Amino acid sequence: MSYNPKNPLIVQSDRTVLLETANEKFEEARDALSIFAELVKSPEHIHTYKVSPLSLWNAAALGYEPAEIKEQLEAYSKYPLPGNLLTDIDEFMSRYGRLKLVAEDDDLYLVSEDEALLEEISRQRKVEPYLLDRVDRQRFRVVKDQRGFIKHALITVGYPVEDLAGYVKGEELEVELREEMKATGDPFALREYQEEAVGAFWAGGTVKGGSGAIVLPCGAGKTIVALGAMEAVGAHTLILTTNITALRQWRDEILDKTNLTEEQIGEYSGEVKEIKPVTITTYQILTYRKTKESEFIHFDVFNQGNWGLVIYDEVHLLPAPVFRAVANIQSRRRLGLTATLVREDGKEEEVFSLIGPKKYDVPWRVLEKQGFIATATCSELRVPFADDDLRLEYALAEQRQKYKIAATNRAKLDVLEDLLEQHEGDNVMIIGQYLDQLDDIAERTGAPLITGRTKQDQREVLYEKFRSGDVPVLVVSKVANFAVDLPDANVAIQVSGTFGSRQEEAQRLGRILRPKEGRNDAFFYSVVTKDTNEQDYANRRQLFLTEQGYRYQIEMVELGEKVEAVAPKRRESSEDAAAQEKPTGS
Repeated sequence: MSYNPKNPLIVQSDRTVLLETANEKFEEARDALSIFAELVKSPEHIHTYKVSPLSLWNAAALGYEPAEIKEQLEAYSKYPLPGNLLTDIDEFMSRYGRLKLVAEDDDLYLVSEDEALLEEISRQRKVEPYLLDRVDRQRFRVVKDQRGFIKHALITVGYPVEDLAGYVKGEELEVELREEMKATGDPFALREYQEEAVGAFWAGGTVKGGSGAIVLPCGAGKTIVALGAMEAVGAHTLILTTNITALRQWRDEILDKTNLTEEQIGEYSGEVKEIKPVTITTYQILTYRKTKESEFIHFDVFNQGNWGLVIYDEVHLLPAPVFRAVANIQSRRRLGLTATLVREDGKEEEVFSLIGPKKYDVPWRVLEKQGFIATATCSELRVPFADDDLRLEYALAEQRQKYKIAATNRAKLDVLEDLLEQHEGDNVMIIGQYLDQLDDIAERTGAPLITGRTKQDQREVLYEKFRSGDVPVLVVSKVANFAVDLPDANVAIQVSGTFGSRQEEAQRLGRILRPKEGRNDAFFYSVVTKDTNEQDYANRRQLFLTEQGYRYQIEMVELGEKVEAVAPKRRESSEDAAAQEKPTGS
């Protein structure tokens, strides 16, 4: 293999990979890396990736072979690949599937053709409690109701097990996707990539499928993939969502696009406790308890129905306490939906072992080019403090207070007004973290405000007015981060966020990515105070956007300076987008 100094990658022996952004092969190398490496940081010129055991196991679960991974690295590397990395790729990827869980005669077994490995694993302190007896040289009998716990124990000792023990069928339920949407009468069908995602999860109904995560951009129709999975499984289904708004949007989607009726769909929330063939609940109600020492009184919902399928919406937000319940229902098919597998608590391994490995993934930019999500322009506007007194207050503040002082900098309000003026006629969401800041913005702009204090019925009225265009600007707190369907929102202005949360950046961008009629453009602005820890946190949040192929335009704004939005430039160069029709199956 001859290496080319003009290639964009520098592959290092510590399993880090450096990617030059100015290189002509940048995009193709980035797409190749996304399969088996994790983005660690993304400054302007060099992006840093890490090849980890988990990233390689996800690649193995998707069907990639070590030779394919090494071939991709060789194709884009400037220099010869480190020998230890090549060995690591072989070693880690070979671990996936060397241990298997199988069911025979109502018993559960841990099996391996590698007798020495099986002996070694059986002596691991974390694994030993879940093993009963050695049946023969290649099998241990496992405590049957501890299937999830042994899977988690095995991944923590570095050997992710392939679960081939199968699933209970659950109570049958005939689910059929409509050919026309009930609400509008428009034609409805799964897009090609949605069908592929369903097929990857279902795997023909064999034990090779039935559990795992589907990774798709917000706005790409993850809910539609779930409906396709429900049709394939054909059984009673439990759906876990992020909040009550998402719960009711799931119900509406099911009624609009399947043959199921209102009588077949139950809501299990703080307001209603229904168990029906399809039951939709929230993470909040599942993790409710009277005190920190009390039991989670609603966990029993997992056992109240004979579920054939459990769907976890925004699986990267799955609360840590729910993992215990998930570990106990490994015999049910499990589908996780997410825009990013990154978890702020570092529990990606729990998702892998208890929900399942990544089954399908499409880069955001691929779907953008096909017109299935809006073409997004992302900008960061860095502003100074409003005055020297505020700058001094920041300098003297305790570390925990610095972020709020920077995030609520009054100078951001002038920038906000400039952006609103230039985006007049667009549907704009102003998103923030701090209620006093949002109250000021709502008063100054006259736009309605939705926070955790807003009653649910009032939220739904305002969301509907925003969808219809009666309310062109909406101010929202983090309650709107998750699963809020606002298809006509095309501008998001982020005035403050949750520290360095990549999850939040994904969700906030996702609010504006649903495909638009006519000109399929979206604009995402993040307004930050320069030379502060808010700017540092913004750099971390940008990692998510960089992973998906987006580039931030960074603009320095001086006090009193008029901010020029990117929208006019974008629209002048987007003549072909105007002819693009909204795809079916959104």
